[in-house]
Amino acid sequence: MSSDIPSDLSSELSSDSNQQLPTSAPVVHAQLNETHDPSLKSWVQSANDETSDFPIQNLPFGVFRLIDSKAHDYSGGVAIGDQILDLTAACKSGLFSGVAASAAQAAALGQMNTFMALGRPAWAALRLALSQLLREDNTKRDKARACLVPMKKVEMGVPARVGNYTDFFASVHHAMNVGKLFRPDAPLLPNYKYVPIGYHGRASSVRASGHTVKRPNGQLMPAGAAAPHVGQSQRLDYELEMGVWIGPGNVLGEPIAIADAEDHIFGLCLLNDWSARDVQGWEYQPLGPFLAKSFLTSVSPWIVTLEALAPFRSPLATRPESDPQPLPYLSNDYQANGGGFDIALEAFIETETMQTAKTAAHQLSHASLKHLYWTVGQMVTHHSMGGCNLESGDLLGTGTTSGPEADSLGCLLEITEGGKKPIALPSGESRTFLQNGDRLTIKAYCQKEGTRRIGFGECSGTII
Repeated sequence: MSSDIPSDLSSELSSDSNQQLPTSAPVVHAQLNETHDPSLKSWVQSANDETSDFPIQNLPFGVFRLIDSKAHDYSGGVAIGDQILDLTAACKSGLFSGVAASAAQAAALGQMNTFMALGRPAWAALRLALSQLLREDNTKRDKARACLVPMKKVEMGVPARVGNYTDFFASVHHAMNVGKLFRPDAPLLPNYKYVPIGYHGRASSVRASGHTVKRPNGQLMPAGAAAPHVGQSQRLDYELEMGVWIGPGNVLGEPIAIADAEDHIFGLCLLNDWSARDVQGWEYQPLGPFLAKSFLTSVSPWIVTLEALAPFRSPLATRPESDPQPLPYLSNDYQANGGGFDIALEAFIETETMQTAKTAAHQLSHASLKHLYWTVGQMVTHHSMGGCNLESGDLLGTGTTSGPEADSLGCLLEITEGGKKPIALPSGESRTFLQNGDRLTIKAYCQKEGTRRIGFGECSGTII
């Protein structure tokens, strides 16, 4: 995507030696700076609410359009409290200068690919300018206030054009739990602890949160049957995941070194890899998922940047002494000591009955991304090691995120042990898999002492 970088921004980045990324030594990505200061307040009062997902310390990027507007094009924006700073309007108002101004122009486009391709110096320059602009003591706040749009008045889109989508299988707890259902004597295959396993998904069916989930058709092979039949999936499931958005890509045939992996990651979002388990069980051998997962993948509309997540870094999950260490191409001190993220993920269900009665959503699971066996940096490096060229806007999924506890399982397949143990709901109903009218919502947030809580919004879908 380098050809999409505005020439004026390219020259500004190349002329400032202080903004060049090092080419030999690993980058220390998790450095804190003034944008992370937990004492910062915004003149957008809703951003100061301690329960807000989008305080001034977050500043995620997305694309939106007004619900009642005749215009069909999306524009880039930044979430702040319950408002969106319209970057198109902000650029026209002259609220940015220098590198930040050129970066804002790229981010204002209806798809974030061009901005994501610019790389870390441009992202950091715009994030700092946004933080300063939105602080409570900024003298330009009256001018900036005119660029705000209430979230309740907009429709959000997929943040970038997704050229390719790859879903990983990075949670060892999920892999173990699912493996026990099908291979009780050997739940993990021999390659799992050496290779970040993944499969290539369907980019064309990625949709933003809120898109309805049409129950898919497929070949079904009931237990004991002599032949399959075609019908609607009766074992529809969700998957509690995070999405990883690629920034600058790599040249075909040139792998991304582990020390450079996070220079190619723009940020994270929520992701739900909807799965038809009955279709999957029949079709997945020998080449893996196909129609069981190609019908829809939902993502949350806001991308939280890696810089915003710096206070919440965590070490690579502890491995048993008997486990092999990552092969050298997947290993360095940075990934071991800070390549993970302490992000809490939650999944909630609301049946049609619960929605009608306005009953509170029932929490199905609570997990943390810190339990992943493989880091997002390792996923990027392994994906490219054979020479695959990642591109700006490519989307990676972590795979279902489950923890070691019984209440930290990331999908119904695990929770109900393949449908054997129904879940009792507050409405008096029960579920083994999702039924028509059910609304499934995923949320996530980061929180620890001495920091400001930040969140990801939500990723939801209703089964029809």
